[in-house]
Amino acid sequence: MKLPRATTLRSRLTLYYLSVLGVLLLVYAALVFAFQSAVLTRQMLHDEVQDIVTVEGLLYFDTHGQLQLHQDYFSRPQSHLLVDRMLEVRDAASDTLVYRSPTLHGMSLGGALLPAEGEHGFDERRFTLTDGTHVFLVSHIHGMGQRLFVIRLAYSLDPFHARMRQFLLLLLLAVPLALLLAGAIGQAVTGRALKPLGEMISHAERITAHDLHDRLPTVDRNDELGQMANVFNALLQRLEAAFTQLQRFTADAAHELRTPLAALRATGEVALQQARSVEQYRDTLSSMLEETSRLGSTIESLLLLARAEATQLSNNQAVFLLQPLIREVIGVLEVLAEDRGIRLIEQNPAERESRIFGDRSLLRLAILNVLHNAVKFSPAGGTVTVATFIANGSPSMVELLIEDQGPGIPTKSAGRIFDRFYVGNEKPESSPYGSGLGLAIADLVVTRSGGTLRFEPTPREGATFVFSFPVVLPD
Repeated sequence: MKLPRATTLRSRLTLYYLSVLGVLLLVYAALVFAFQSAVLTRQMLHDEVQDIVTVEGLLYFDTHGQLQLHQDYFSRPQSHLLVDRMLEVRDAASDTLVYRSPTLHGMSLGGALLPAEGEHGFDERRFTLTDGTHVFLVSHIHGMGQRLFVIRLAYSLDPFHARMRQFLLLLLLAVPLALLLAGAIGQAVTGRALKPLGEMISHAERITAHDLHDRLPTVDRNDELGQMANVFNALLQRLEAAFTQLQRFTADAAHELRTPLAALRATGEVALQQARSVEQYRDTLSSMLEETSRLGSTIESLLLLARAEATQLSNNQAVFLLQPLIREVIGVLEVLAEDRGIRLIEQNPAERESRIFGDRSLLRLAILNVLHNAVKFSPAGGTVTVATFIANGSPSMVELLIEDQGPGIPTKSAGRIFDRFYVGNEKPESSPYGSGLGLAIADLVVTRSGGTLRFEPTPREGATFVFSFPVVLPD
């Protein structure tokens, strides 16, 4: 039959506690029982030895040469305090019976003599009489005149067994009573100890997506419950930040998508208000295609961000050389830079090619976004510097620096440049410069690849961005 399982932590803790305590109590009871049995056995041995010594002083030969025992032995006040004594004396040489106490009722005490019985002090053993009585027998050799006698003295074990049964019953009654008392105390103690946990559960059940700012109560606890409350509060804080970011992202995305859609609708409505020439319709369609392209680019960027945040950025990660990728990106933007009169300068190339791990196409997009911004914001005739070098002389890290001569980034905006849709204004708005997703995508892609992207303020005009990548060292 399968026992029902405890469903609450309080019940399980109490059950585990009682199980361990029950085992310990049973072991303790067994040890106490064995100890008590040994103590009583030693006490019987001591009493029998004392009785044998007494008997040795009371033995005498009568006028007929028969060995007798003074009868005042049986009239001693303490003679019946514990058990009835049984006495037998045998001739050590001939093994003939010399004396037998009336308490034996004619039964032999121990039978024939054992080899060397009683020669080495007081020999002890257990024996069963013919009537089934179990006795504790002690033998000792005693000399009288020229003769040696083996004195056997025994106590019945029935009183001993009765006392041990009573003691065992007492132990068996005490163990469940102790377990019941311990269970009640354990329930009370665990209930009080787990009361804060119940309060935290009730409080957590009331927290919804609309009040993630709420926190579990903590009363300066440094124990496991306090640590759990702190960890859960930290989780709530991260959830609140994620929900806030999601709400802001949704609002910004709606704003960014609404602007080109509104432009498309307005352009179409204006074109339909009156008849126009083919050239005018061509201009209208060209404008609508431009807005459609911008809308498609924004949607692709949003999808890329969504996949990156879901850790589904790419499965095409591999080891590749960084420097050829940088030169490839520079080659892509050289035409745009020449049209704007901007020089792209590659400086301080690393002494050797650096191997990094990641998705080459996505890291190409990240570097392209940052370098494109540098070209876009640099004035005509300016320069954009692209440099690779070993970070702090450590061969395990390589850094890519992109520096432009544009208007720079104000200090108050430096902390938000990697936010989505942020284009340098107090509120993200549509900008002729782009959707405000380029740096956010670059930062997320680099982070997912195990690197970092940071902005370094400079005392002069211009902006400096630094990529850091772990180098894959050769085996």
